Amino acid sequence: MTEETPPHPEDPYGIAKQAVEQELRVCKEMFGLDYVIFRPHNVYGERQNIGDKYRNVVGIFMNQILQGKPMTVFGDGSQTRAFSYIGDVAPIIAEAVDVPEAYNQVFNIGADQPYSVNELAKCVAQAMGIEPAIIHLPPRNEVAEAYSSHEKVRRVFGDRPPYSLEEGLSRMASWVKGHGARQSREFEGIEVTKNFPKAWLETGMVAKQSS
Repeated sequence: MTEETPPHPEDPYGIAKQAVEQELRVCKEMFGLDYVIFRPHNVYGERQNIGDKYRNVVGIFMNQILQGKPMTVFGDGSQTRAFSYIGDVAPIIAEAVDVPEAYNQVFNIGADQPYSVNELAKCVAQAMGIEPAIIHLPPRNEVAEAYSSHEKVRRVFGDRPPYSLEEGLSRMASWVKGHGARQSREFEGIEVTKNFPKAWLETGMVAKQSS
């Protein structure tokens, strides 16, 4: 996907993000307020909430391993994503306020190399120092392949050597081991459960892995 790829969100989460982008453009037109929009994807790293079992697949996997549980994968695990280390994302976002060329622009930001969820699980297990143990859950309704072009962000912010997946996972694993497992909280008071993954509704099962 490039920044020019027309967005067609298919759920309230995606619609909310698109609405914020539209709001920023309108505020520029009406009030002259500059903005910079970043579209990060599948970000992981130190200080991530590994106790959230509904999102952030790397944190979910590491938390499961710390609890002696197998890693859970929706479907056959062939779906691909580019998993982005926080060290490749946060510094550029922080610098943006001092880069006038970035004002009123949209940037994809994150890793270039896509991996399947199965490949990710093996890499996480290696970073945590264990043999991979994986359980496959029923598939979710999700895009099979999703990753972005980052030519634009490199053009404006410069080409920077990225962290490899192995290095990023190693850094996060060291932090996670020092902080220990986290207890996941269940969704409460849900009124509409249609099309929820079954695992989201079962106590003890892990849910959302990637967005």
